[in-house]
Amino acid sequence: MDVRVKMVSPLLTADDLPRYATQGSAGLDLRACLDSPLIIRPGEIAPVPTGLAIQLPRRDAVALVFARSGLAARHGIALANGVGVIDSDYTGEIVVPLIHQGAQDFVLQPKERIAQLVIAPIYVARLVPVDDLGPTARGGGGFGSTGRL
Repeated sequence: MDVRVKMVSPLLTADDLPRYATQGSAGLDLRACLDSPLIIRPGEIAPVPTGLAIQLPRRDAVALVFARSGLAARHGIALANGVGVIDSDYTGEIVVPLIHQGAQDFVLQPKERIAQLVIAPIYVARLVPVDDLGPTARGGGGFGSTGRL
């Protein structure tokens, strides 16, 4: 699938375009578009620009922004919103809200990899009002209803 990408910051060059790190990578690496290091203190949320905007070609595609596991495991850096959702009609700059859950200040360097962008198919749902839902084995059982093991 071709996804149009626009560099919206003069800090970027063609070498800064997201890329897959390996043949088997599911996500394209997004980088911090900063002109100087950014200190993120414990408990702080920092909206980090990527300098990029994308345009998905179809309504049945979504771009999802996920945390980088290395940053989370080593430094407690995660996405403040869990997973970012970039809808097919959003063409503004991708900004990644990082939250620092670690114990010591974290210094984010310019062009450091901060998140992963995954392009995925979606189903476009049409909700159909009904009086009853069909029976299932689980039914309305909620949290913990299937046990712990």
